[in-house]
Amino acid sequence: MTEEKTFTEEIKVSGGQLVETVKRLLHEANIRRIIIKNEKGESLLEIPVTIASVGALLLPVAAALGALAALVANCTIVVVKKAD
Repeated sequence: MTEEKTFTEEIKVSGGQLVETVKRLLHEANIRRIIIKNEKGESLLEIPVTIASVGALLLPVAAALGALAALVANCTIVVVKKAD
């Protein structure tokens, strides 16, 4: 079995930018997972992009993101990408 090579990128955003930034990231082809962390570095939400790309499953994710955006002032989006 071959192991997929990945790398991570961190994006710091305000709560108001969270939903739009994640929506934009969901359309990128090489992203495997998106992790939302609070200012303390604690994981609040993990989104496997292969699941979130299915339209019907995206609605609960969007609702959760909206709730998180209302609760956090600043957060970090950790993006796990497939290496080319």
